[in-house]
Amino acid sequence: FRTGVIHHDHSIEIDKTTPFVTLPELNPKPTYHKRTFLDKLNEMGLENDWAASVMGRLGKTFLFDELDKSIQQTAPDEASAHTRDVQRTLECMHWLAESNYEIHFAPSSQISERIIFPVSRNESNGIEDARFVRFVEDDGSVIYYATYTAYNGRVILPQLIETADFLNFRVLTLNGQAVQNKGMALFPRRIDGRYVMLTRQNDEDLFLTFSDNPHFWSDSVLLEEPQQPWEFVKLGNCGSPIETEAGWLVLTHGVGPMRKYCIGATLLDLRDPERVIGRLKEPLLRPEGNEREGYVPNVVYSCGSLVHNGQLILPYGISDTASSIVRIELSELLAALT
Repeated sequence: FRTGVIHHDHSIEIDKTTPFVTLPELNPKPTYHKRTFLDKLNEMGLENDWAASVMGRLGKTFLFDELDKSIQQTAPDEASAHTRDVQRTLECMHWLAESNYEIHFAPSSQISERIIFPVSRNESNGIEDARFVRFVEDDGSVIYYATYTAYNGRVILPQLIETADFLNFRVLTLNGQAVQNKGMALFPRRIDGRYVMLTRQNDEDLFLTFSDNPHFWSDSVLLEEPQQPWEFVKLGNCGSPIETEAGWLVLTHGVGPMRKYCIGATLLDLRDPERVIGRLKEPLLRPEGNEREGYVPNVVYSCGSLVHNGQLILPYGISDTASSIVRIELSELLAALT
């Protein structure tokens, strides 16, 4: 993690970092909720007698050791005709439990030293594109959420991080039929009492999904399809929407010819985010000059931004090689979107 200060004159100062990194402690006994666990198993197509046998021995809440013991009691006879199916079910139950965990950093650690490394086997090849957002509940309480993509080298799994202090983190799987792809981004508050998330269901278009529970997302509606040449291959978001007086400002990324990634912008109605007020026809930011060279060339990409003193402060990645920050006059951007 990194911290810094945006001064009144819009200059940006990044705090100095230490030369060390610190790994968190993993909670050895996280608590699981039976109903949530069952719902995820059903979503994974594991609603069968073997899963029912394992879960039937557990209480409304249970620990990993209790799950593991119940799994061992259900392990099949090697000669069983159903050995492969049973083993797959039991392995997936282990995998699901490992993907939901808690980690804790020492209060004495500097924030620049704290790093979240992969914990579960599902994250073995990466924790990708975390989109952090400061979420304000209806009662004024604040929690920080981050959606990210866990990758094991073969398949992805959308995950959710929760923290109130950047010392203690809960990591959970996102659940439901609307959890289908990379790039989910949570709105910073409820709308009409419901959580709202940007998502992508088909690897091409931008969707909205609504829920009463930030861990479960069932239905989605199409929000935007690619329209301009610079976004014809696919369209996604660049982080959580930003609330302005004119509407929800959504920064998007578009992929065009030669897999060139550009950043665009869309404005959504504050009360009805399904209504698009306007979107830029040309990119807000495109890779130029040496920004086109790097590990993944021809890419500018962001997972979040903020508004300060009338300017949009947009950190962005450059071809998976470097990072930069651009400042954009908010009034001019909103005028172009309305």
